[in-house]
Amino acid sequence: MDHDSSFSAGTADVSSGHDDALAGVTVIVCASCRDETGSDAHPRAGELLADDTRRAASGDNIRISSVECLGNCKRRLSAAILRNGCWSYVFGDLTPTSGADLVTGAKLFATSTDGLIPWRGRPDSLKRGLVARIPPLDLLKDLK
Repeated sequence: MDHDSSFSAGTADVSSGHDDALAGVTVIVCASCRDETGSDAHPRAGELLADDTRRAASGDNIRISSVECLGNCKRRLSAAILRNGCWSYVFGDLTPTSGADLVTGAKLFATSTDGLIPWRGRPDSLKRGLVARIPPLDLLKDLK
């Protein structure tokens, strides 16, 4: 699984400093996600998660964005963590208060030298909630 880093992107460079490394990470939260009841009431659980993530990232140089749908509805509240030239991660089964976990994951990703979010130190919600890990396009050699 993910804690085996045998597929390193090999392109990550965090030597320019912690703030610069954080600036290279983006957390995307699905704002349209509903809570476990499936209610259409606003604010939706995804909007609450996006707000919680922004609060948790306050003062840090991490980009937080929201989108209308990540297409991961069976796993409820969802978010993705991306970094140029590195693997991208999609998480589900989050809660409206998982913002701090997403920020912790983003910080671990920012300081990673192999382009992967380290398994050790990753919050439990990001271990249990892992939906997919997507390789960077430049790692795929068979694209034409």
